[in-house]
Amino acid sequence: MDSLDLQVLQQARDWHRSGRAVWLVTVVETWGSAPRPPGALLALRDDGLVVGSVSGGCVEDDLIERIRTGERVSSPSEIRYGVSKDEAARFGLPCGGNLRLVQEPLIDASWIDEILARTARHELVARRLELSSGQVVLESAHRGEAFSFDGSTMRAIFGPRWRLLMVGAGQLSRALAQMALALDFEVICCDPREEFNLTWDVPGSRFAPGMPDDVALELNLDPHSAVVALTHDPKLDDMVLLEALKSPAFYVGALGSRANTAKRKERMALFDLSADEISRLHGPIGLDIGSRTPGEIAVSILAEIIAVRNSVEIRQKKPLETAGPACAT
Repeated sequence: MDSLDLQVLQQARDWHRSGRAVWLVTVVETWGSAPRPPGALLALRDDGLVVGSVSGGCVEDDLIERIRTGERVSSPSEIRYGVSKDEAARFGLPCGGNLRLVQEPLIDASWIDEILARTARHELVARRLELSSGQVVLESAHRGEAFSFDGSTMRAIFGPRWRLLMVGAGQLSRALAQMALALDFEVICCDPREEFNLTWDVPGSRFAPGMPDDVALELNLDPHSAVVALTHDPKLDDMVLLEALKSPAFYVGALGSRANTAKRKERMALFDLSADEISRLHGPIGLDIGSRTPGEIAVSILAEIIAVRNSVEIRQKKPLETAGPACAT
């Protein structure tokens, strides 16, 4: 469900529309320490151009060589790498890892348009491929579903891009936006203060000049959304937090010291929020990496967001006796 796979599909569609022959290659099974998980996707053009990845690089080199030497499948088929220890080493599969792939020619790209349209609406979509016929069927999917392959049917899950809503258009937000964009987040910055929003110019991000709570409602925050409040102004930060903590957003955080975070939670308790909803608030925001500069604080915030997204236990947090200054994470 990596949104980078959507970029692979878009490029494959564009190549197909330009008249080039294109093949899609999907990791369907791994053993040992294979570099890429099941569902990882690659698109391969008839001249050897590649987008996406199914390994650390050596398998891609072999797939390109197959295409350039005329091995071009006309129906879905399987390829295995690393069957022997020597072959695993040759293709960069550590510890005797093995890799099983499905390669398929892109005959009709119309299903890609539908996936891109549905994921843009923040829907989860499953693509089912029948290997015997090459038939592709799109189905609704649900959060928590995983890639599956039973030897005859492959079912891949495609989800919307991860979104990051930031409240505040200051220097920290700029650094955070640039890093989040590099990690393939859709970035929205909200700040109703004219003296801040008139200077927002981060390419690739979107600026929303409305009130933070209204913007949060308009975005219809979902489990692919993260929200960070960075203004230090309770009139702005608290408003978006009230909406975000009630939403399915996978991460909600606010900048501030432990003392300010405790006061913020006390204010939250005065509104229609349960104790469980308030406990979802991450604060002080970010991992404890000794960050002080805006860039360093942005790194710590993104590290925590990614850890929460990946369901990794948060271990690198400040001990209670070293809370640090209000702007530190």
